[in-house]
Amino acid sequence: MGKNKPLIGFVIGIVVALLIANVEISNIERAGQLCMAFSFMTVIFWAFQITQAGYISVLYLMLLCVFKVAEPQLVFSTWAGSFMYTIIGAYLIAGAVKDSGLGERIAYKFLLSFVSSFKSIIIAIFALTFILSLLIPHPWPRAFLIMSVMAVIIKSANIPKEDAVKIGFTVFAASVPVSLIFLTGDAVISPLAIQTSGQQLSWLGWFKLMGPPSIVASLLSIVMILYLFKPTKELRLNRDEIKAKLDSLGSMSSVEKRTTFWIALAIILWMTDSIHGQEIGWVTIFIAICMSMPLIGGILTVKSWGGVPIHVLLFLTAAVAIGRVGGVTGMNVWVANTILPSTVPQNPFILAAFISTVSIIIHMLLGSVIAVMGIVIPAMLAFTSSMGINSLIPALMAYTAVASHYVLPFQHLNMLVGLGDDNGMYTQKETIRFGIPFIVVIYIVTVAIEVPWWKICGLW
Repeated sequence: MGKNKPLIGFVIGIVVALLIANVEISNIERAGQLCMAFSFMTVIFWAFQITQAGYISVLYLMLLCVFKVAEPQLVFSTWAGSFMYTIIGAYLIAGAVKDSGLGERIAYKFLLSFVSSFKSIIIAIFALTFILSLLIPHPWPRAFLIMSVMAVIIKSANIPKEDAVKIGFTVFAASVPVSLIFLTGDAVISPLAIQTSGQQLSWLGWFKLMGPPSIVASLLSIVMILYLFKPTKELRLNRDEIKAKLDSLGSMSSVEKRTTFWIALAIILWMTDSIHGQEIGWVTIFIAICMSMPLIGGILTVKSWGGVPIHVLLFLTAAVAIGRVGGVTGMNVWVANTILPSTVPQNPFILAAFISTVSIIIHMLLGSVIAVMGIVIPAMLAFTSSMGINSLIPALMAYTAVASHYVLPFQHLNMLVGLGDDNGMYTQKETIRFGIPFIVVIYIVTVAIEVPWWKICGLW
């Protein structure tokens, strides 16, 4: 499709919307029919990337209000709770850790202590991603920070381009499974999964349910990368150059010390949210605000707000609205009853495999994690409603499959942002080579790990 892709998607989206809105559909109210027309059009627009996601999202939200599909209070309900403030706070905190130099200092010290070979670099990338996921609650700044450190290693060790590409790919590939371990590992899509399920889940509650399966996925990713991307020659690390980079940072500045304090407090408050009773969103934005205050903060500035992308906030508002408005108008139930089989698999392992398969197929077609979550999770909630199981089960299972899956770079933003010589240096070839066999890992995690683990945890 090439350069005509946006135009093709624009036409297809409008045609689909007009067809759905004007054909006679049984067992659905007019509001549900319009919701389905606008929702499918929006998802198609997102998938074809006809324009920036923020513009598409505003169009969808506006159409819901103008055509009175739902009340504005429901359409924009994400702003009434702490969810959106989790995202805003996460971007601000991520910027503080990066701009203060704290993240870079930690990365250099870690590499000096643990890296000695190509294999240890791959393992170190995952370990650093894990550590920094507690400090930087967004995968992109984490990945770019780690990549900047890896660039020093690649240059100082005279690593050939072919092996440098493998290291760059690992940096961004590691951000996919590791980000699922903690609720704040990806403070954009992880809270979205909980919001869509309609349940509440604490920071420790998330780690209890999602931590072990995601750790298994991360470990299997390491094994796969070491097997699929073997180095052409062994690494000879120039430790003196890395130490020089660390020394150039000087002693720990007062800004770094204050950043360390507020990050440590944030982690403590995240981990104890079930004790103090405050939602993660309020804790996250509170810490960010404290970082901007004189005397106690002085870390975040007026310019720091530039790191909060409004189009992402609007994108999330629209993605959540698809599920919520679809639930109220009957769209979710209609989609589940029409597209999904009439009989729900009662065997939990078969159900897990079914949810994973449907999620992967739809994600393969549409290629947007958030857009697919907005469709799949509500449909699976409606599909499994007769089973009487906790709604977190289908929601987190679909989330695991969608948030872990990619074959082409555009199917996961974590991989798309690292594409190209100026970023992670890898191409579409590396993502396909890794992404296709990784689908097996997704089934292992959702079927063989999550089902028995959630039974042990008492969720099932």
